[in-house]
Amino acid sequence: MTSDTTAQVRSVARLLIAVTALGAAPCVSMASAPAGVGGEAPPPSMKISQPDLAVIWNDPGFQKSFIGGYGVSADIEPRIAQDDMALLELVRQLMAEELPAAETLLKESVRPEVSAVIDLTLGGVQFQQDKIDDALVNYRNAVAKFPNFRRAYRSIGLICTRKSQYEAAIAAFNKMIELGGADAYSYGLLGFCHSARGDYQPSEAAYRNALLLQPDNVEWRLGLTRSVFKQAKYEDAASLLDVLITNYPDKADFWLLQSHTYLGLKQPMKAAVNLEALDSIGKSTVDSLFTLGDIYVSEALPDMALSAYDRAITKNPAQPVSRSIRAAEVLAARGGLLQSKVLLARVKSNWSDTLSDTDRRKVLKLQARLAMNSGAGDAETATVLEEVIALDPLDGEALMLLGQHYNRTAQPDKAILYYERAARIDAFAANAKVKIAQVFVAQGRFNEALPMLRDAQTLKPREDIARYIEQVERASKSKR
Repeated sequence: MTSDTTAQVRSVARLLIAVTALGAAPCVSMASAPAGVGGEAPPPSMKISQPDLAVIWNDPGFQKSFIGGYGVSADIEPRIAQDDMALLELVRQLMAEELPAAETLLKESVRPEVSAVIDLTLGGVQFQQDKIDDALVNYRNAVAKFPNFRRAYRSIGLICTRKSQYEAAIAAFNKMIELGGADAYSYGLLGFCHSARGDYQPSEAAYRNALLLQPDNVEWRLGLTRSVFKQAKYEDAASLLDVLITNYPDKADFWLLQSHTYLGLKQPMKAAVNLEALDSIGKSTVDSLFTLGDIYVSEALPDMALSAYDRAITKNPAQPVSRSIRAAEVLAARGGLLQSKVLLARVKSNWSDTLSDTDRRKVLKLQARLAMNSGAGDAETATVLEEVIALDPLDGEALMLLGQHYNRTAQPDKAILYYERAARIDAFAANAKVKIAQVFVAQGRFNEALPMLRDAQTLKPREDIARYIEQVERASKSKR
């Protein structure tokens, strides 16, 4: 990987930050933040938090629309007698400062023959005092008296949402909408309820209606993003997040979410640009940097992967070592031998005094593989692997590597010795017997190789071994 490519990706990230900042609205504090993701989590399992009910509940527009609904709409609501109108006017005056007094007055006035509006008003006064269970009882009394009382259905939906009674809330909101009383908050909370039940198609439809009526509401946009993401509609999610990032360029979660939508769209380098942008604004995490490194590894960019992994370690040197060892192993497996060696040195430097025996064996085995692949350090390789065996005599991988080492250095007897030890471990038996047979074949000992190959084929049938057995049989016959 050239330094020019590295600079190009990071310059694109900086440019993206600059462009979003030009059109950015003033940043506001939002209680709803999409959940972070782990560096190894696949995009479909990405967790995105629901819109925050507290933000919705505390929204001045919501409070005004809810609390201000004590008036009477004669064309769609139950009729109310003149005496009850006088009662409501008195309650309205008390509500400014004397909610308990208003509640007491209404309780004394509620009777079966009294208008359902009185029950609704009592429920509203109780709701304002956070007596939501009492309020719900009176809202249900209101619809029992007047089955088409859509304001009461709205209130039932709101309280059931707050109580996590999602099916009841959905039924109430649907009845309200059926009666022609839909508004942005009802659609938004309906979307919230469907999403909470894992039903993302109706959730998406409800959130789209809410966003249509309140296009600047961040909670509805976030809820819609969650719904489309859960349906793997990554293009829609990326487009929605474009708006959120433009308006809130310092919100790390939006950059991170969009990076995962790009991964879902099979556009890993766009995801990498987002993650680099996240790092540029100082909001990257250990998880995001490991994800960035994994992307670069998958794109055959080992230098940039090493940079991302190194930054992840620097971000939190006290983190568990396991992910860094895994990163070094992945780099080595994908051809980044030099980069894996550098990262392994960083691992040994940072965690040398705290490595468990299991992690130490992983580090030593990787160190040995790197030495063997580089074609140098034969003595060092053997020493390292012998140290692994000393820690765990039944480490089949180390025994196999030692056999490979001694076979490569023209010490077949030692190679066979270690392969035989590995063959006594069930998980390595088949491969170890094949390796022993290969050593015999190299020495022209075909008759000794064949039983090993047949045993290996019995343990783990493979087409390539079957063909190899045929070749060895022919060679054995020709030697006779």
